[in-house]
Amino acid sequence: MSNPLLFLVAAVTLVAIPGPNHLYIITRSIAEGRRAGIASALGVETGTLVHVSAAAVGLSALVAASATAFGALRYAGAAYLVYLAIRTFRSRHDLAEPALRPQPLLRIFLDGLLVNLFNPKVILFFLAFLPQFVDPAAGSIPAQITVMGLVTAAIGLTSDLVYVLAAGSLGAWLRARPAFRRRQAYATGVVYLGLGAAAALAGPGPRRP
Repeated sequence: MSNPLLFLVAAVTLVAIPGPNHLYIITRSIAEGRRAGIASALGVETGTLVHVSAAAVGLSALVAASATAFGALRYAGAAYLVYLAIRTFRSRHDLAEPALRPQPLLRIFLDGLLVNLFNPKVILFFLAFLPQFVDPAAGSIPAQITVMGLVTAAIGLTSDLVYVLAAGSLGAWLRARPAFRRRQAYATGVVYLGLGAAAALAGPGPRRP
């Protein structure tokens, strides 16, 4: 790896900037509490580890080079977010109390995992970011990408948990208010729809995931 300190500074700066994954985690934390936020963050960063592995063995480059594969992944991610929105809207009618039904933590974890796996921007992020710090003279390139990917995922999880703690506190305050409880599922579903639309309309440029 060339210039590890520069890599750390760049990784912290880029990963800490709020992106769609952060917005998803924040929304889940506000709507369902800190435990749901933590499960979402763990799912998202597990997805990051899958992307890191794919980048290390060259699969990410194949997906990024194929317009068909990239488009399929993008629309699959958009469709899954729309599915989450529909599921959330339907939860408004499942309870006499107008609030979201708490989901099992495993299901929340899997939701976060799939949201990240279906985000092709994460693939492009790692393809654009990590190779800048690879040093061919330092040994195995896949090993360097793996190490840098693991560090990036660890920074991402730390950043996610900071957002979870803040959003969880805000959510607890909001959920204590009847007006918010009446609109909670609607607001959460609208955010998921927005994320789905952004995923479907996003171009192929390598932005922050």
